[in-house]
Amino acid sequence: MTGPDTSRHVEIKDGDQTVAAAEVTTSTGADRTVRTSLHAVSGHVAPGRRADLVDAIMDLPEVHDSARLEATVPLGDGESLQRLRERTDDVVSRPAGSTALVDATIRSEDQPPHGG
Repeated sequence: MTGPDTSRHVEIKDGDQTVAAAEVTTSTGADRTVRTSLHAVSGHVAPGRRADLVDAIMDLPEVHDSARLEATVPLGDGESLQRLRERTDDVVSRPAGSTALVDATIRSEDQPPHGG
Protein backbone atom coordinates (compact mmCIF):
# COMPACT_ATOMS: atom_id res chain seq x y z
CA MET A 1 0.00 0.00 0.00
CA THR A 2 1.36 3.40 -0.91
CA GLY A 3 0.54 6.84 0.41
CA PRO A 4 0.58 10.17 -1.36
CA ASP A 5 3.79 11.76 -2.54
CA THR A 6 5.47 13.99 0.06
CA SER A 7 6.67 17.51 -0.77
CA ARG A 8 9.06 19.69 1.15
CA HIS A 9 10.67 23.10 0.65
CA VAL A 10 14.34 23.39 1.67
CA GLU A 11 16.20 26.71 2.04
CA ILE A 12 19.78 27.76 2.70
CA LYS A 13 20.19 31.22 4.20
CA ASP A 14 23.01 33.70 4.70
CA GLY A 15 21.76 35.74 7.63
CA ASP A 16 18.14 36.63 6.85
CA GLN A 17 18.48 36.18 3.08
CA THR A 18 17.61 32.93 1.31
CA VAL A 19 20.46 32.22 -1.13
CA ALA A 20 19.48 28.76 -2.37
CA ALA A 21 16.28 26.72 -2.24
CA ALA A 22 14.76 23.53 -3.53
CA GLU A 23 11.42 21.84 -3.86
CA VAL A 24 11.71 18.16 -3.00
CA THR A 25 9.00 15.60 -3.78
CA THR A 26 9.38 11.99 -2.74
CA SER A 27 7.35 9.22 -4.31
CA THR A 28 6.10 6.51 -2.01
CA GLY A 29 5.29 4.33 -5.02
CA ALA A 30 7.24 1.31 -6.17
CA ASP A 31 9.80 3.48 -8.00
CA ARG A 32 10.83 5.29 -4.75
CA THR A 33 12.02 8.34 -6.73
CA VAL A 34 12.91 11.77 -5.36
CA ARG A 35 12.32 14.72 -7.67
CA THR A 36 13.91 18.04 -6.83
CA SER A 37 14.41 21.41 -8.45
CA LEU A 38 17.34 23.49 -7.16
CA HIS A 39 17.52 27.28 -7.39
CA ALA A 40 19.97 29.96 -6.24
CA VAL A 41 19.46 33.72 -6.10
CA SER A 42 20.81 35.86 -8.91
CA GLY A 43 24.22 37.36 -8.33
CA HIS A 44 26.91 36.22 -5.95
CA VAL A 45 26.29 33.22 -3.72
CA ALA A 46 29.08 32.38 -1.29
CA PRO A 47 31.05 29.27 -2.23
CA GLY A 48 29.73 26.18 -0.51
CA ARG A 49 26.13 27.35 -0.15
CA ARG A 50 24.89 25.45 -3.21
CA ALA A 51 26.65 22.32 -1.94
CA ASP A 52 24.97 22.93 1.43
CA LEU A 53 21.61 22.82 -0.35
CA VAL A 54 22.42 19.47 -1.96
CA ASP A 55 23.54 18.13 1.43
CA ALA A 56 20.31 19.34 3.07
CA ILE A 57 18.29 17.54 0.39
CA MET A 58 20.30 14.32 0.55
CA ASP A 59 20.12 14.27 4.36
CA LEU A 60 16.31 14.30 4.47
CA PRO A 61 14.99 11.02 5.97
CA GLU A 62 12.57 10.50 3.08
CA VAL A 63 15.46 10.83 0.60
CA HIS A 64 17.42 8.17 2.51
CA ASP A 65 14.44 5.85 2.02
CA SER A 66 14.37 6.46 -1.74
CA ALA A 67 16.19 4.67 -4.55
CA ARG A 68 16.43 7.20 -7.40
CA LEU A 69 16.97 10.95 -7.75
CA GLU A 70 15.77 13.19 -10.55
CA ALA A 71 17.05 16.76 -10.19
CA THR A 72 16.78 19.96 -12.16
CA VAL A 73 19.81 22.21 -11.69
CA PRO A 74 20.52 25.57 -13.36
CA LEU A 75 23.05 25.22 -16.18
CA GLY A 76 26.42 26.47 -14.99
CA ASP A 77 25.84 25.45 -11.37
CA GLY A 78 28.90 23.25 -11.22
CA GLU A 79 28.97 23.25 -7.42
CA SER A 80 25.56 21.58 -7.11
CA LEU A 81 26.33 19.12 -9.89
CA GLN A 82 29.64 18.17 -8.29
CA ARG A 83 28.03 17.62 -4.88
CA LEU A 84 25.28 15.49 -6.47
CA ARG A 85 28.02 13.37 -8.09
CA GLU A 86 29.71 13.01 -4.70
CA ARG A 87 26.50 12.00 -2.89
CA THR A 88 24.94 9.65 -5.49
CA ASP A 89 25.92 6.90 -7.92
CA ASP A 90 25.34 6.28 -11.62
CA VAL A 91 24.89 10.00 -12.31
CA VAL A 92 23.74 11.03 -15.78
CA SER A 93 23.22 14.71 -16.60
CA ARG A 94 22.03 16.37 -19.77
CA PRO A 95 21.18 19.95 -20.73
CA ALA A 96 17.55 20.95 -21.17
CA GLY A 97 17.03 24.61 -21.96
CA SER A 98 18.52 26.70 -19.15
CA THR A 99 18.81 23.70 -16.83
CA ALA A 100 20.59 20.40 -16.47
CA LEU A 101 18.52 17.30 -15.79
CA VAL A 102 20.23 14.84 -13.45
CA ASP A 103 19.30 11.19 -12.96
CA ALA A 104 21.10 9.22 -10.26
CA THR A 105 20.93 6.30 -7.86
CA ILE A 106 20.71 7.22 -4.18
CA ARG A 107 23.45 5.52 -2.23
CA SER A 108 22.50 3.82 1.02
CA GLU A 109 24.26 5.23 4.07
CA ASP A 110 26.47 2.17 4.55
CA GLN A 111 27.41 1.96 0.86
CA PRO A 112 30.77 3.53 -0.12
CA PRO A 113 30.89 5.81 -3.17
CA HIS A 114 31.74 4.21 -6.50
CA GLY A 115 35.20 5.04 -7.71
CA GLY A 116 36.43 6.74 -4.61
